[in-house]
Amino acid sequence: MKNPIRFGLNIDHVATLRNARGGRHPDPLRAAQVAKQSGVDSITIHLREDRRHIRDSDLLRLKDFCGLPLNLEMAATDEMLHIALKVLPHAVCLVPEKREELTTEGGIDIFSMQDRLKRMLSKLNEAGIRTALFINPDVLQVHAAAEVGAKAVELHTGRYCDAEEVDLRLEELKRLQEAARATTMRNIECHAGHGIAFDTVVDVAAIAEVQELNIGHFIIGEAIFSGLENTLKQMRHLMDKARV
Repeated sequence: MKNPIRFGLNIDHVATLRNARGGRHPDPLRAAQVAKQSGVDSITIHLREDRRHIRDSDLLRLKDFCGLPLNLEMAATDEMLHIALKVLPHAVCLVPEKREELTTEGGIDIFSMQDRLKRMLSKLNEAGIRTALFINPDVLQVHAAAEVGAKAVELHTGRYCDAEEVDLRLEELKRLQEAARATTMRNIECHAGHGIAFDTVVDVAAIAEVQELNIGHFIIGEAIFSGLENTLKQMRHLMDKARV
């Protein structure tokens, strides 16, 4: 296939379901193993400050046993930097984080924390970890990401996916396309994710500059009705179809 796109599965909400009862089932590692057999290229987890879903023990088990590259989403804090440098995941994506939010509400504002991001990204890059910043689809943020040393950006697709009016959805898609094009100007990778479902994945995956999609909540929810393997294969099919 010309210009294939990578598929990252976020398994945070497997851990959310497990934690609702406080036991060991369902196991995020088992979900990662199913993903490996179903066309997924990497596993994404968000280790939050409050450990509301993924725990430190999950991070260690997934790093050692899931069989796929591990992408660690984390806040730009010294605690998380220490953990990342100790565990050495394949990739780290720095995201904004508020304790009271239900899910990540937007992209990181690079301009308000340039010095901190430069310091953290430098240490992560030196350790051989692929670095990314989770940003709103904004050309200026793309340029800023390159300036502080990120090797990739992940464009927040939430506003596009949540838009109910056709005109608003088209406007948000245009923003994604413009930001994606800007990544080629700065020679950094373009990823995308947040809120993607069957009815929104094709237009995002069709953006030629996007090299990786990270999808989670919809897949885990849909798996309740269709099974995880079937849901993953359907999403993989739609992503590949968009590239063709």
